[in-house]
Amino acid sequence: METKKSLKRKINSLKKSLSDPALDAHFDALHMAADSFIEEKTSSSSELSLPSEIKNQEDLALFSDGACRGNPGPGAWAYIVQDISGEVIAKDQDVAAKTTNNRMELAGAIEALKFLKDSKKSGTFYLYTDSRYVVDGIEKWVAGWKARGWKKADKKEPENLELWKLLDQLNNELKVNFKWVKGHAGHPQNELCDQMANEALDEAGY
Repeated sequence: METKKSLKRKINSLKKSLSDPALDAHFDALHMAADSFIEEKTSSSSELSLPSEIKNQEDLALFSDGACRGNPGPGAWAYIVQDISGEVIAKDQDVAAKTTNNRMELAGAIEALKFLKDSKKSGTFYLYTDSRYVVDGIEKWVAGWKARGWKKADKKEPENLELWKLLDQLNNELKVNFKWVKGHAGHPQNELCDQMANEALDEAGY
């Protein structure tokens, strides 16, 4: 899918090559059309078929992702939420100047769950992520950490402890089903979240 930044770069390149002030108004119109086109493509539910788990009216599908340019380095998270009709009912993304990929993966999941909590949604929730770190952590590691007073087997604190505690708290309140999907493998919602995170980094100048 064409990103807004890359599409506008092509428009600017064409404008520079033609170098005709009389065409400026036409290029302005093209920029506006690019904004509308990308927004329409981003919001389209026809390209975002729902996972098989979403079967009931109250079910919601959440998709989150994180990106980092350098590890550590500038990073971003993104999420989208779809209802049973396939409509994208929420989406968001943000950047951090210095972070890690794992922190951004956690942040994407946390922000998606915060949306559920703040909007007082009820039903069965499924969160899809390409991060084994997030899925294995919440399903396999957290219980042991908590039993040891939030310590690993080596008696050291887990990395990103404050984020794990927040994710665990939200999960306990919302009872989310975490699902792993393979990244960069043509999964439309995962690809969209990745695109959103990278666009946020591009727009922030990273």
